[in-house]
Amino acid sequence: MGKVIAIAKKELLSYFSSPMAYIILLGSLSLFNIFFFMIVEQNKEVSLIEIFQVMEFMFVLLIPILTMGLLAEEKSAGTLEFLMTAPLSNTSIVLGKYLGILSFFSLLLALTLVYYGVIEYFGSPDRATILTGYLGIFLEGALFIAIGLMASSWTGNTIISAMVSFVILLLLYSADNFSPYFSGSIQTLITQLSTRNHLDHFARGIISPADLMYFFSGIIVCLTLTRFSIENRRWR
Repeated sequence: MGKVIAIAKKELLSYFSSPMAYIILLGSLSLFNIFFFMIVEQNKEVSLIEIFQVMEFMFVLLIPILTMGLLAEEKSAGTLEFLMTAPLSNTSIVLGKYLGILSFFSLLLALTLVYYGVIEYFGSPDRATILTGYLGIFLEGALFIAIGLMASSWTGNTIISAMVSFVILLLLYSADNFSPYFSGSIQTLITQLSTRNHLDHFARGIISPADLMYFFSGIIVCLTLTRFSIENRRWR
């Protein structure tokens, strides 16, 4: 576990050693702030449901940028081979990379807690709903990051990595838009694949085993496929 944490720390520090991390934090928070005050001004209610929806859409665009270089850049620079020859298991490499970017994402999400402070000051929000909403957006972000890491393991080109993960995330995000064109079990499956449906449950204070299973199983599957991807590279 110590090796996983060491890789995670290295990954997190590498983000903050470049201006990209600060640009992403500042840009994201600026957009969130604009939408937050627009939503509050328009709806006149103490709720974060719509800001969670804005965050979800923004993360579809943002997370491919955050994750595109996690493994693709290592491949391009030839440092992945060096990393794999070190006394580290492939699982440690994958988990370390994943936890590093997840820590950055958690920091970004934590900075938005000021919105709760604002609506708490001016009204009486449903604290339980806000808590479950933040849990939902965190789990969704964790899934998006796992997908981005998986896409990054498939190529040595960061642009291709970002495009692949963006397409996957966009399909999951908008899956329920296609459900009316199907029926029966296929329609149900497409609806269940939609991240918006699962996040909406959390944002409304509903936590179901099905929603938790959706996010946790998706994360595990993506991280497992990432491990297999770099394992196959080792034996090529």
